[in-house]
Amino acid sequence: MNAFHSKTAFIISFCTIFMAIHSYAQEGSVTINQDEKITKLLDIKKEMNRDETDSRRYKIQIYSGNRSGAQSAQTEFSNTYSQWRPVMHYETPNFKVWAGNFSTRLEADRALQKIKRTFSSAFIFKPKKKK
Repeated sequence: MNAFHSKTAFIISFCTIFMAIHSYAQEGSVTINQDEKITKLLDIKKEMNRDETDSRRYKIQIYSGNRSGAQSAQTEFSNTYSQWRPVMHYETPNFKVWAGNFSTRLEADRALQKIKRTFSSAFIFKPKKKK
């Protein structure tokens, strides 16, 4: 019985080593076929999102007050909500921290529900057009 187990173990070991030596990873290449319009649309979207004061977009104000409070609110927001970038603006006499650049009110409402957990006084608004 012992000889049978050692023979079986030898055969299994030999087969394993043989297969390991003669096997290899497959190589391949990937070709992506994409409509040219997709790249153009992505460029247009980037350009639209670049203008943060676009009056057609919704924003969420998370703070209004002095500079040090605005800086700490901005830092806390960045650490808590990485998906929206907070930006500080100065409107006499207050520093304001705004977050997001939402194209629809529904999108802004969903974000506001999450943000209000940490910043209870947050609200949605549309920035005024710059003159």
